[in-house]
Amino acid sequence: MEALKACYGDGSSDSDSESAPSTPALAYSEGLTPLPPPPISLLDPSNFFGSQDLQIGQTTRIRSFPHVDGDYALHVYIPIDISSPSKKDLAAFLKKISSREPSLYVVDVDLPLNLLCKNDEKLEQVALGREFHISLGRTVPIRVHQIDSMVSMLRQKLQNQHRYWIDFNKWEVFVNDDYTRTFLSVEVVQGGLVEITKQIEAVNVVYKLHNLPEFYKDPRPHISIAWAMGDITHSLKKNVDEEMKKFIGKSSKKCIFNCKFKGIECKIGKKIYTICKISDGQ
Repeated sequence: MEALKACYGDGSSDSDSESAPSTPALAYSEGLTPLPPPPISLLDPSNFFGSQDLQIGQTTRIRSFPHVDGDYALHVYIPIDISSPSKKDLAAFLKKISSREPSLYVVDVDLPLNLLCKNDEKLEQVALGREFHISLGRTVPIRVHQIDSMVSMLRQKLQNQHRYWIDFNKWEVFVNDDYTRTFLSVEVVQGGLVEITKQIEAVNVVYKLHNLPEFYKDPRPHISIAWAMGDITHSLKKNVDEEMKKFIGKSSKKCIFNCKFKGIECKIGKKIYTICKISDGQ
């Protein structure tokens, strides 16, 4: 666990650097500053569930490191989009879990998952319709004079990438380093793991050259879909395992969903830089 403490503390997020409770290492970051309010359309409960009262604004994200003038939050990641057919399968599983764990919220939107589960369309659009990220490096602060060299070196190290399939094979539960948030995630354990691990190693080289902390030694690529306050790893993992047994018994699928690797991006402050982009022919 000491290795975890030394790592970035992201806030989804983000206070939200995450780690599997029973394993020595993991990495995922999602949000370093308080989230902006949801779109106005989301603030009208009638748009979701008629007269159902939504508890919006009850959660707060905490910075993983203090703000310093001249510092910019750096995050290197693989963008992940979930296809429409996969959303339906994921939504069905989320409905089962939310009925067991009503304290879950949707990552980045911070709406109660059990309320979204009352409307299949909104569940797919809001909980699963956004862009997800597989982190390739810790979310850390860098100085303004480091930005150009960081982007340039990342592009140089990651320029020779090819298209491959990323298989999300396993529902997993992670907890952040200070045990204030628990995350329901989908992990890459087979297809794409070798390629992603090599990309993380390349990012580590660039981080090291900028005197930034490297990623976990045994990274576990994943995306997080929902979260809960506090450490509920025991109960959440138990419920996930029980539902997965039912799922496996009904399906012959070898993975939960998959997608093609299309490139790598780097977000520094509010600006997004394309590090590499895979064309359809690659």
